[in-house]
Amino acid sequence: MSALAALPMYDWPEARAQTDRLYAALRVRVPELPPELTRPADATALHALWRDPALVLAQTCWGPMGQGLAAHVAVLAQPDYGDVPGGRGVFYRSALVARDGDICPVPPGPDAVLPDGLAQMRLAINGADSLSGALALVADAGVSLQGARVTGGHRASVRAVAEGQADIAAIDCRSWALALAHEPAARALRVIGWTAERPGLPFITSRHTPAPLRARLTDALVALGAHAPARAA
Repeated sequence: MSALAALPMYDWPEARAQTDRLYAALRVRVPELPPELTRPADATALHALWRDPALVLAQTCWGPMGQGLAAHVAVLAQPDYGDVPGGRGVFYRSALVARDGDICPVPPGPDAVLPDGLAQMRLAINGADSLSGALALVADAGVSLQGARVTGGHRASVRAVAEGQADIAAIDCRSWALALAHEPAARALRVIGWTAERPGLPFITSRHTPAPLRARLTDALVALGAHAPARAA
């Protein structure tokens, strides 16, 4: 059984070199990691990879974790989001982006700041199990996901709103920073609200990974700027 590793959550084509540099730095510290990252072709392949017993390292979302994935994996570390607007240490939040509306700065506190009339807006979501793109809005605003346009990814949600296929989307703050840097459609949008702060996307490993290797992976991630998990997983 060959070991697997993937860092798919922010692996935009324009950011792939950055992803590869991070992985190379991890392999220096943990040579047991496979030589190359696996890059799943679609969401089905990604969900299968997360549950693969051969998974040594990946990053996931707390949405799938709360829907059964946590039984198959252990949390190694939490990434730091302090380098992007909307992030603070291990916490991130989603920017609510729209074509029109009053611009909303990042809130000074941890709570959500939501636009009026959100329930009447046509919503684009990256996936129904996404914490940042869907479930945070359900929790913070009580919106229904029924009738939402499912785009398959934050970048596609940005495009859907810019093209008028939806009125609003929740884009996690690091993905929004990537969109501002690399996605032309983002120029047509503005941030009109923010979801509440929540822990960001955790680094994980299969529960079949031996404990000593888990510990070394955590040490390597922390050495490169991540945060140790609050409790054993």
